[in-house]
Amino acid sequence: MARELAVRTCGLTKQFDRHVAVNDVDLQIAAGEVYGLIGPNGAGKTTLIRMLATAEEPTQGEIYIHGDRLLLDQSNTTLKRRLGYLPDDFPLYDNLTVWDYLDYFARLYFLREPRRTQRLYEVLELVQLQYKRKSLIATLSRGMKQRLSLARTVLHEPILLLLDEPVSGLDPVARMQFREIIKVLQEAGMTILISSHVLSDLAELCTSVGIMELGYLVESARLQDLYQRLSHRHILLTTLGDFKQLQAELNNNSLVKAWEVMAEKQLRVDFDGDEEDCAELLRSLIAANIPLTEFHCTQEDLETIFLKLGHQQAS
Repeated sequence: MARELAVRTCGLTKQFDRHVAVNDVDLQIAAGEVYGLIGPNGAGKTTLIRMLATAEEPTQGEIYIHGDRLLLDQSNTTLKRRLGYLPDDFPLYDNLTVWDYLDYFARLYFLREPRRTQRLYEVLELVQLQYKRKSLIATLSRGMKQRLSLARTVLHEPILLLLDEPVSGLDPVARMQFREIIKVLQEAGMTILISSHVLSDLAELCTSVGIMELGYLVESARLQDLYQRLSHRHILLTTLGDFKQLQAELNNNSLVKAWEVMAEKQLRVDFDGDEEDCAELLRSLIAANIPLTEFHCTQEDLETIFLKLGHQQAS
């Protein structure tokens, strides 16, 4: 049974003077997904997210959130209140404490007591800043400030979370902490769209990805489908035995597409199968009495797929 669509756009386009930033985008994101939006600078990612957040008005096209048409006028304020948007340059107020900052936004979201105080404690626990609630924002590290911004974004329990480059400039530890928070939010049932240049983070977080180039959505697919379709598998093999015997056995497997000699007694094999096929290849080599000292299977990562698709578009 198909899941409900949290986001659906039809012919979404944004033009600034003569520049078309987003061009005829038909985007679909199922409810509960973490959807990664990737592409080079200037591809249109931020403009697309801003239109979904009602911070930018489309030149043409339509946006639907859980089946309801999203408009910039005052006709659907309730729907807009269910959106959470974290831009890449949202300002913080350094002279406020963490608690006062969140309390200020909770009041803007019309959260009333006792729910307001309860919700502040909940989001502080989520982003692991309970012990900093009385601290001035000016004293926080960059990673803490970004987690505080995320806490502000989810205060009102949005059904759709829009994150534009949320880990930009963060160190590896801060990025890991941010990823863990996103996983908790997804487990709670939130739909999340996140753009990032850190593709390793997206590969760990996302269920689906969209790739933008020059305003177009050139690819949109579940991450596993993308891997199966575009990611090649490599196997590193090292043997103590006769190299020619190993090569002869590899020739007998139709999923072996090519190989490259890496070092003495070592081959890198381009393999067109899945993990079960890798296991079957290993069994056949052992059955042929080939003395292997290494059999290491790897798959091309999301960054390689992205570069490969970019090259295809350019050619």
